[in-house]
Amino acid sequence: MENSLVLVVEDEPLILLDIGTALEEAGFRVVAARNAEAAIEAFSDKPESFSSLVTDIRLGRGKTGWDLAKHLRGTNPAFPVVYISGDSAIHWGVEGVPGSIMISKPFAMPQIIMALATLLNQQHPTPRSEPTT
Repeated sequence: MENSLVLVVEDEPLILLDIGTALEEAGFRVVAARNAEAAIEAFSDKPESFSSLVTDIRLGRGKTGWDLAKHLRGTNPAFPVVYISGDSAIHWGVEGVPGSIMISKPFAMPQIIMALATLLNQQHPTPRSEPTT
């Protein structure tokens, strides 16, 4: 996942730090934000440099993770999105963007890594090599 720049949005500082650290250890580069407005600002500077979004749903005052994902999908309709939530997962079918993944809290960090890898691999399939005879 080298060179994959992930936008991680979580209003709880320790959870944000844990997710960011786990993703970096897995080879991702991370831009962290504590709310949707800060995330939109970071994304707007260089949208083409971001590969995916990991966002909590409830982000305090202002926009939600649902709103954030819809905003980012406005620039790229296939932008990979992983939602995390302690209590909003039941609304994912109605509020979530198509093709996204929902992970309920509490979660294990490998779940986030696997979800991102799955979405990124769907977007950029590995070329097949032709069998030699």
